[in-house]
Amino acid sequence: MSKGRITHWNPEDEQFWKKEGKRHAKRNLLISVPSLMMAFVVWQIWSVVAVRLNDVGFNFTPEQLFTLAAMPGLVGATLRFVYTFAVGKFGGRNWTVFSTAILAIPAVGIGFAVQNPDTPYTTMLILAALCGLGGGNFSSSSANMSFFFPKKEKGTALGINGGLGNMGVSVVQFVTPLIIASGTFALIGGSQTLPTGESVWIQNAAFIWVIPIAILTVAAWFGMDNIPTATQSVKDQFIIVKRKHTWIMTVLYVATFGSFIGYSAAFPLLLKSQFPEHVGLAFLGAFLAAAARPVGGWISDKLGGALVTAWVLVVMAIGASGVIYFTNDKMFTGFLASFLILFIAAGLGSGSTFQMIPDIFPVKEAAPVLGFTAAFAAYGSFFIPKLFGWSVNQFGTPVNAFYFFIAFYVISIALNWFYYQRSSVSTTPSKNVA
Repeated sequence: MSKGRITHWNPEDEQFWKKEGKRHAKRNLLISVPSLMMAFVVWQIWSVVAVRLNDVGFNFTPEQLFTLAAMPGLVGATLRFVYTFAVGKFGGRNWTVFSTAILAIPAVGIGFAVQNPDTPYTTMLILAALCGLGGGNFSSSSANMSFFFPKKEKGTALGINGGLGNMGVSVVQFVTPLIIASGTFALIGGSQTLPTGESVWIQNAAFIWVIPIAILTVAAWFGMDNIPTATQSVKDQFIIVKRKHTWIMTVLYVATFGSFIGYSAAFPLLLKSQFPEHVGLAFLGAFLAAAARPVGGWISDKLGGALVTAWVLVVMAIGASGVIYFTNDKMFTGFLASFLILFIAAGLGSGSTFQMIPDIFPVKEAAPVLGFTAAFAAYGSFFIPKLFGWSVNQFGTPVNAFYFFIAFYVISIALNWFYYQRSSVSTTPSKNVA
């Protein structure tokens, strides 16, 4: 084995897995998780920074603020198509080092831009777009980790990687209100004054992540591996777009993970518009969804991903209906409970749908399919906030957007049942990848 590269890899060989494979796989997973978490932190910085901009002197409309929160999702989702095939082309270790290091660019840029209320909206949009660099990492990270583990453990491993990585959304939403109240980086910029007269340092929301980014880049360089089974040409990987089940699983993952990341991006602004006194609880939804994801993968390894996904989608439709009801009645407790149910179900479903993919596709195709479906699902972090912004702008309430979401969940339930739940349907790769 040369530095950073394992020359032989066969996790399905029980003897190899116990003697050598498991140790290497766990070490790579241990570094992959915080690296992915940092990517999600950078990707979702705007979901919390946008809430504070007008309080410190900016003058953006609600629709502009929702657009700032949505823009990283648009760019991140698009980049995921590139990142999906990057592991096969450049190697998992190499790409993790690169994709983690460049996260420092938007972190530094945002830290300086938010200090000046005269910063043009166009500049803010460009910086929001650069945060999309963090959004691409999920596809490459998931594809990379799928090569390291045997099929029987993929659901759990991908659930851990994705779930704890997704935790970056709740981390940034929880840490930001605390860190901007501290003069930690006062030497790099002055404070801003809220309407209440309280001083904040909004640039801290971005600057605080620069050092962890550097540490994780070094950790990936020295601690991760490229493995030979991950090497594939883009042409070989691109065969997945011809597979019917690639597109069906994409719809299911859009319904689950797309909902999770989209609601996470919009939830702080929704809380501020509907129940401003409770905006400090915005991190709860993303936290519970991320925590539920490994559980969804683990349960699916035991019961089957299709069954878990079916129940998850039903609960999501119920949760969305509850949000509509309690938003109209202006009942915060019911609103929060319904939204948290929606978040938890979306987290469980993100794990269950990812568990289904390695069962449906052969190993060489499963990795790019994981990244491909994740790319489409990430557009949820753009379209969901934009749809909320449209609903609020047109009707004065976000509830109209939920009717679209419920309809999509119903369609997803039907697809999951028809292709994966019926007793006559086999989920063996030989029958389902055509």
